[in-house]
Amino acid sequence: MLLGRPNPVVRGALRGSVTIASYRPKLHYSRLSSSYPPKQPYRPFSQRSIKMSQETSINGTSKPTAWSGPGPAAFDFRSDVVTTPTPSMLLAIQNTTLLDDVFAEDTTTLSLESHIAALTSHESALFVLSGTMGNQLALRTHLTQPPHSVLCDHRAHILEWEAGGVASLCGALVKGVVPKNGVYLTLEDVRKNVVLGDEIHSCPTRIISLENTLGGTIMPLEEVQRISAFAREHRIKMHLDGARIWEAVVSGAGSLPDYTREFDSVSLCFSKGLGAPIGSILVGKEKFIKHARWVRKSIGGGLRQSGVVTAAARIAVDETFGKGPNGEGGLLKGSHVMAKKIAGIWTGMGGKLTQPTDTNMVWFDLDDAGISDDEFVEIGKKHGLRFLGSRLVVHYQIGEEAVQRLGRVLQEVIERKQAGGVKSEGKVGEKAYGT
Repeated sequence: MLLGRPNPVVRGALRGSVTIASYRPKLHYSRLSSSYPPKQPYRPFSQRSIKMSQETSINGTSKPTAWSGPGPAAFDFRSDVVTTPTPSMLLAIQNTTLLDDVFAEDTTTLSLESHIAALTSHESALFVLSGTMGNQLALRTHLTQPPHSVLCDHRAHILEWEAGGVASLCGALVKGVVPKNGVYLTLEDVRKNVVLGDEIHSCPTRIISLENTLGGTIMPLEEVQRISAFAREHRIKMHLDGARIWEAVVSGAGSLPDYTREFDSVSLCFSKGLGAPIGSILVGKEKFIKHARWVRKSIGGGLRQSGVVTAAARIAVDETFGKGPNGEGGLLKGSHVMAKKIAGIWTGMGGKLTQPTDTNMVWFDLDDAGISDDEFVEIGKKHGLRFLGSRLVVHYQIGEEAVQRLGRVLQEVIERKQAGGVKSEGKVGEKAYGT
């Protein structure tokens, strides 16, 4: 545990004998080389903790037991952001270093940054508080002088779900492109929409920002390589919103460095499917990261005792993703197996999907089923499950009991369709989900 003597600053101030400058807390720092990562192995949640999760009410009136199990997350299909930290993450936090990241002194944070940089085949890395911060720092660091524009998918997080940050922080135009194949952008989509040259009426494309995975679907590595080659030919920077790139990797689409080396910068998230309580990371060249650190400070993103969050993030990478560039030995793959199982249950009942189930997301065609999104959510609540609508996100803390309950929900939907259920007011697209 992080133990310390009672703070003498206030007592000393009353006596006039202790100053802030002279006070040094008596904390027990553990050396990274000998105690990190923690030696205690990860233990999956016990049957008792899963049982406690099942008994947690859907409206949150029951208090979940912290750290002992996934809690309400075990029955929550709204997003993988609902994943909760594990006992091994708590142990890592208890044994972490407590040094200053603004001064770039915290060894736990520096170790995490070095590890992710090596894992992605990039020179350097910078821990950030969120995926939004990582994306915005990257774009602001790349973009130096207007006029400039960013080309991306029309559903991209940087366009739809980051509060207009690209416009307000970078003064840049964002051009959203609808992929012709309906799933992911291709080089042909990019060629048709990119702005090259210096024609005075136009806003030249300076960055191509791709998102992988997007809506749970994978942009194939070959397509990424084609777009990257085109961008480099025209001196356009490449950024990857790789919040869920871990999912593409463990699906077998390509190794982490296979994907990330095609980009000048990559943002990766620790707090979605990996289950850390907080944080993302930005990777790129050393000069780029040095400037991004400056920008991070300017928007209030600097951290002091950063080890309390980066220790948990490292455990999330090692245990949920895996310790190798292909996600070897991690827990993430299981959520893909479960997602495909759910998709199979639905289509086996006669239901339709609106997107392929490549990774951990399942898109039900509720419009075809003749049921509104609100009604689908209410049926889920009746069975102790949480939905946002037609998109279900499977994460590694979802258990078999949740899948069994979901099967009963889907059966009820199909029976309502056969009986002539409520017609949906409109098909819900991927823009309806920001996480």
